[in-house]
Amino acid sequence: MKKSNKLKIGIVGANGYAGAEVLRLISAHPDCTLVVATSRANEGKRVCDVFPALPCPLVFSGMKDPLLKTCDAVFVALPQTAGASLVGELIDCGVRVIDLSADYRFDDTELYNGVYGVTHPRPDLNKLAVYGLCETARDKIRAAKLVANPGCYVTSVLLPMLPLCRAGLASNIIADSKSGVSGAGRKSDENYSYCNLDENFKAYGLFTHRHAPEISEKLGKEVLFTPHLLPVKRGILSTVYFTTPDPDAALEVLRGAYKSEPFVSYTDALPEIGHVAHTNRCMFSARFSGNRGIVISVIDNLLKGAAGQAVQNMNIMFGLDETAGLPQYSPI
Repeated sequence: MKKSNKLKIGIVGANGYAGAEVLRLISAHPDCTLVVATSRANEGKRVCDVFPALPCPLVFSGMKDPLLKTCDAVFVALPQTAGASLVGELIDCGVRVIDLSADYRFDDTELYNGVYGVTHPRPDLNKLAVYGLCETARDKIRAAKLVANPGCYVTSVLLPMLPLCRAGLASNIIADSKSGVSGAGRKSDENYSYCNLDENFKAYGLFTHRHAPEISEKLGKEVLFTPHLLPVKRGILSTVYFTTPDPDAALEVLRGAYKSEPFVSYTDALPEIGHVAHTNRCMFSARFSGNRGIVISVIDNLLKGAAGQAVQNMNIMFGLDETAGLPQYSPI
């Protein structure tokens, strides 16, 4: 029997929204074989019984499944600190890890401790981690043993604003972001019930949202960030206000920053969530009045903001076609 050259993939926490999206993408990926998927809530059940849309007979297992340590790569989609010891064990066994939690996103572990109210579980591993904003760190991602997948709000802001900040063309940054309810995760909470969300729109986490320090650290500038909850399933629209010393240069930077990228693009028309929903794309546009600038950026929070970017990171890590297994076009 001919040996398969496909990557052996494991997913830890495959029941949450992000983990389930990784499960869906990997199940259809041309270069991967899903060998293990864990779920505390669904251990012992078949994937196809929990998610009937996926014709996958694999049975959900627990986090101690020894098959995880035989994988080429494992996606860890667990809450902060919950997967830290497992990540270390996997790396010790030569498994490459893409972590979707915030455990390894911060360069400064003390900042992480303050933001999440914990003591960093593995500061030694944090030194190994590469921040996986794909379009900005490919060389590091290719060699990485551990990739920290960026936050969803963060991705929507960083992609357009990093080129501006690196060019010294943006300051006084205010990010006003709106997310679909799947960004809150799969949980039972009255605040996220249909009756609370339908025909409603609200801000939350003023001055306290955990993505604000992540955005500021990566941009190297203090950012005032306010998130809002939209009555839609998925998608993020970020409106970013800033001042610039040279609007013409700023527009040139934005138009040219991602010209060769398959998933990130500048558009003259103002982008909408519907343009990128169910894809791994980020679209953004900008307008200027004097030295004031406004960027509108849109992503799907579960794909480019989570599972899609995680799979894109895996593709880079293993030298695969970066677009493999990833949707580029939104349903019409």
